[in-house]
Amino acid sequence: MNRDEIRAILPHREPMLLVDEARVEGEESIGSYTVRGDEFFLQGHFPDNPVVPGVILCEMMAQSGCVLFAEQVSGKTPYFSGLDKVRFKRKVTPGDTIEFRCHLTATKGPFFFVSGTGTVAGEVCVSAEMSFALA
Repeated sequence: MNRDEIRAILPHREPMLLVDEARVEGEESIGSYTVRGDEFFLQGHFPDNPVVPGVILCEMMAQSGCVLFAEQVSGKTPYFSGLDKVRFKRKVTPGDTIEFRCHLTATKGPFFFVSGTGTVAGEVCVSAEMSFALA
């Protein structure tokens, strides 16, 4: 799905819509984002050495993961309720395209539990376990 289709699922809007494309293959969501270099989060992180902040990588991965439960998200807001076992393995800089692969690991009432990994050119840059509450 493209950004317009993602907007129909997620409540995020620019500049916080951080997924360019997403799709579901079997039990896995695959989302991607290409870092252009003019994003708000690069303005001061860091001058003359722009690096995507880890918290933004986590948000990108979360948005990619929410595509997994698109039907349940409709008309609701997916709120981060937990972020565990986060690891950063590689810096992400302008020109990089990040691919996120996420798996739904469990559900309990309004809570969804997702495991995800982000890669650039096949090299892991971030991984985490996430949980969301739909409200």
